[in-house]
Amino acid sequence: MNAIELPEIPDSNLCAEATEHARAVSAPFLFNHVARTYVFGDALGQLRGLSYDRELLYLACVFHDLGLTDSAPVETRFEVEGADAARAFLAARGVGAREQEIVWDAIALHTTVVIPQRKRPEIALCQMGAAIDVGYAPRTLLPDGLVEEALGRYPRLGFKEAMTSALCGLLRRNEAAATSSVVADVGERRLDGFRPIHFCDVIAGAAFDE
Repeated sequence: MNAIELPEIPDSNLCAEATEHARAVSAPFLFNHVARTYVFGDALGQLRGLSYDRELLYLACVFHDLGLTDSAPVETRFEVEGADAARAFLAARGVGAREQEIVWDAIALHTTVVIPQRKRPEIALCQMGAAIDVGYAPRTLLPDGLVEEALGRYPRLGFKEAMTSALCGLLRRNEAAATSSVVADVGERRLDGFRPIHFCDVIAGAAFDE
């Protein structure tokens, strides 16, 4: 596997502002997760020789879990609320509509498998960076030394339990959050009496005669 250096945050005022905002609204474990998501996604992009906008990738990664922060309204699935919050942040700073859409798509799709890999590299790499960090994708996709260096810079801080608890917290605030499959999974496992909407029940209850 090719040797690459640990990716650094792109050097722009916009990325610096994004870092400051994400750090201000996120719990420490969550900020470190989104930072590792960027490191892993960018490193994977380099290893695969992809061409992409590193600033847009960073913005998508650092904002991809805004829907899990206390600033989120928790009225719908957290991926969409995070995407909306990121778009509002970028629009307020004069970022173009095309760039906003790329970041929005990357965040809205980051818990989805397969689909992001058919889209732009910024979207695919955001999803893969997050997938490596949560365990959906193997950490062996990256050099072990780089992973260990990333963990030293951005420690996990009890990530497994902290993330699970954060997802449960969404359901306690509003069960509408269960439209996200990852939130529904956590609720089914961790919350007594929670029963996610099942597609078999939806189709059986459709208001049509057969």
